[in-house]
Amino acid sequence: MSSCCVAIVGVGLVGKQVVQQLTSPALSGLFKIVSLTNSKHTLALSPSAPTLDAKTLLSLLPASSQPLPTESAHPAASYSPASPTELVKKLAADARASKQHTILIDCTSDLAVTELYPAAISSGLSVVTPNKKGFSSSSDLFQQVVDAQSAPNAGLVYLEATVGAGLPIISTLRDLLKTGDEVTKIEGVFSGTMSYIFNNFSPATPADGPAPKFSEVVKVAKENGYTEPHPADDLSGSDVARKLTILSRLLSINPSSLAALPSLPDGYASLDTETLIPSALADCKTGDEFVQRLPDHDAEFEQLRAEAEKEGKVLRYVGVIDREAGVVKCGLEKYPVSHPFASALSGSDNIVAFHTARYSQRPLIVQGAGAGADVTAMGVVADAIKVAERMGVRVHL
Repeated sequence: MSSCCVAIVGVGLVGKQVVQQLTSPALSGLFKIVSLTNSKHTLALSPSAPTLDAKTLLSLLPASSQPLPTESAHPAASYSPASPTELVKKLAADARASKQHTILIDCTSDLAVTELYPAAISSGLSVVTPNKKGFSSSSDLFQQVVDAQSAPNAGLVYLEATVGAGLPIISTLRDLLKTGDEVTKIEGVFSGTMSYIFNNFSPATPADGPAPKFSEVVKVAKENGYTEPHPADDLSGSDVARKLTILSRLLSINPSSLAALPSLPDGYASLDTETLIPSALADCKTGDEFVQRLPDHDAEFEQLRAEAEKEGKVLRYVGVIDREAGVVKCGLEKYPVSHPFASALSGSDNIVAFHTARYSQRPLIVQGAGAGADVTAMGVVADAIKVAERMGVRVHL
């Protein structure tokens, strides 16, 4: 097989970066983008047409706010209303007819798209995605994805970018497990937003001058685009809980002599998750209102910081999977200033420590940028390369 076909659903910041990277000189001969889909439109491209550059490809897909084109802007292009269900059926039929493997890349955050994964995989399509929802929601959906991979001629599944963007967190975990290591504990700062907030609010080396108020740090983070439009979406801890759910489930489906982890039937909603949203602000409808009212609660966060400083520690929002204790949780913890989670972190970095039988004296640590469209896209494209290699494409990189 000389190349793989690729269909991308979700052409936002990450999706655009994926297109840019797949059409780079190093990869343009290995991947053929045959479809782009946003929330309203699907652009289909003939696999036999000459390869188009990223700018041309992206220009052919109308914005979701625009009407569906009545005629094609390019001889190789055709249009239809967006329907991921119909897209999966068509991609599977085309792949069977052409004998060319197809990768479905889901760059949405839509649960409904992830519910198509079992049908896509069992029909022979491979799935690559940064979308956490299919692996961190109900245990039934997760099990359907696992079971679909046992179907005859099933596709592959890669989800590196669901945890840590482009950081090799899932691939590291898989390598440890597949080579027979016992992973006893995983702990880390999994949220770039939480990392930025507490690296600034509770630094290992305090800056000169008065310490910043919690509300000020959150406001700056929002203004710089480090938070979601509504900062409560980050401060709820749900993003960290989803990532922990994914790692916990990958641990649980591998044989182990250690005690079983909690089953998490409702996924991230089953986790013990500490929210940092003051209860009085739970009803804030907008991010602007939340930021405006947050200063009323600075004293609560100041007390937490003062308690940590008295012990020579800092505050970090962490996720923990403790297999020996049978615990999966996320929340605010205190760490000595000499701890890697305190002294080695800066900016919005993620850091994850794997404690295992082999790494029992000192944990295996993965650290780096855990957010951003470019690094997330890198994780996605790296997964697509793995699929291509396993399907027989010769990747000379």
